[in-house]
Amino acid sequence: MLKILFSPSEGKNSGGNSIYKELLGASNAREEILDSYNSIILSKDEQNIKTLFGIKKFTECEKYIEDIYHTSYMPAIERYQGVAYDYLQYQTLSLEQQLYLKKNTLIFSNLYGPIYGGDTIANYKVKQGNSIGHIKPEQYYKQRFTYQLDLLLSQDDILDLRAGYYDKFYKVTKPYITLKFLKNGKTVSHWAKAYRGIVLKEVAKANIQNIQEFMHLDINGLKVQEIKVIKNKTEIIYNIL
Repeated sequence: MLKILFSPSEGKNSGGNSIYKELLGASNAREEILDSYNSIILSKDEQNIKTLFGIKKFTECEKYIEDIYHTSYMPAIERYQGVAYDYLQYQTLSLEQQLYLKKNTLIFSNLYGPIYGGDTIANYKVKQGNSIGHIKPEQYYKQRFTYQLDLLLSQDDILDLRAGYYDKFYKVTKPYITLKFLKNGKTVSHWAKAYRGIVLKEVAKANIQNIQEFMHLDINGLKVQEIKVIKNKTEIIYNIL
């Protein structure tokens, strides 16, 4: 099966009507970091909360100040909003396509670490790169999940659509595919997020099962310019038309 590694987003959709369920991994694997986060947001220490969230005005923090153990939950693939998720257009997909994303997308959250798209999470806020108390999320989750992810993905093909920062959470050691997007010969950043969302949408719509099928997938607005193999990474370079 194909598994797609994906980034989270700073923006979140509020609310939710899903029940909490155990997340990917051992039940106690996230206990320390989630307890630390909860302690900060319930502390009423405005400066610490603003620092954790990366927000200057405390009034803008208030919508995130909820006990994450007693709140509303939503599948991760639905919780996030931002450029990639805007172009994914999850709500426009069929139920079968949505289920594909919930089962086969692995999102690397700055609070929850690696989770399936269908795993239910709270409406949280952690600025990328920030520590949660004394805990650095990328180090915390790399130590606790690398071995488990290696086992989990051992029989799957991998399409890595994450932003480079999330390599710090998990470095793929088996052969995998990654993408690069060029416009007028130059690497793009904002549009890379958009096209990662577009690619994820097209993969779900085509029910792609493996890398061989992905290599034959036509994506509107993109044309393959070059394919590079560097050790275990195959990089497909697209021109944006």
